[in-house]
Amino acid sequence: EFEKIKKGHDKQLLNLEDLAQLLDLTKLPRRIEGYDISHLQGTNAVASQVVFIDGVPSKNDYRKYKIKDPSISIGHSDDYLSIKEVIKRRFKRWSKYKSEGGSFEFLSSVKKSKLDLINISDWPDLIMIDGGKGQLNSAYKALEELHLEKDVVLCSLAKKNEEIYIPGLSKPLNTDMNQKGVMLLRRLRDEAHRFALSFHRNKRSRRMNRSQLTQIPGLGSSRIKVLLEHFNSVDAIMTASKKELMMVKGFGINTANDIFNYFNSE
Repeated sequence: EFEKIKKGHDKQLLNLEDLAQLLDLTKLPRRIEGYDISHLQGTNAVASQVVFIDGVPSKNDYRKYKIKDPSISIGHSDDYLSIKEVIKRRFKRWSKYKSEGGSFEFLSSVKKSKLDLINISDWPDLIMIDGGKGQLNSAYKALEELHLEKDVVLCSLAKKNEEIYIPGLSKPLNTDMNQKGVMLLRRLRDEAHRFALSFHRNKRSRRMNRSQLTQIPGLGSSRIKVLLEHFNSVDAIMTASKKELMMVKGFGINTANDIFNYFNSE
């Protein structure tokens, strides 16, 4: 078992070494973050942040983002704007840390501890954006506005030919899609895509279920909110009895009958 673990560790080490050489990094990228955007024609736009530590997924460090920009809506999607928003939200506190005199060289040399007042363990050695030159430029602009463009190592991976882009170069790096470092980025990209798509589908499903409640006579937005706070899900409301529905604060027999009949009528 020890030999098996060691073999896996050595394999990941080779992947990281190849990636460091490929991107001309001064040290092995221990923590790598991958970002992707998911939506359906602009609706329910979300983003994912996945994390690989020492070449292995660290799911406790994954994060989800709901895109907040009001210009992104039904029929109007903007992956560039979404990427920029997410990167700014992710690194906003690090921008503040730097403006207050914080040192990133100190962060990279200090021993990591979960007991520290600031979570120094989530400073990435590399971030990868799912996409091409446009997505990369959007992320870079976000870092520029935060004055972190020289502190964060950034790249993007385009799907079409598995091309890697880095800031300052108009053309992709000269790589082989089957070399170890590229394959590591591909695994990161695929995981970011999977996680974003899963979050998007769940969000879309919850929104569709919630929209059912708006079809029930007498249920406005405030009463729907009370109803969901009481039952926690639309599925629970659908299976509730009239007696259980009447236990909701402010709901009487007539409202309970309307809700029950909506979900249980032939």
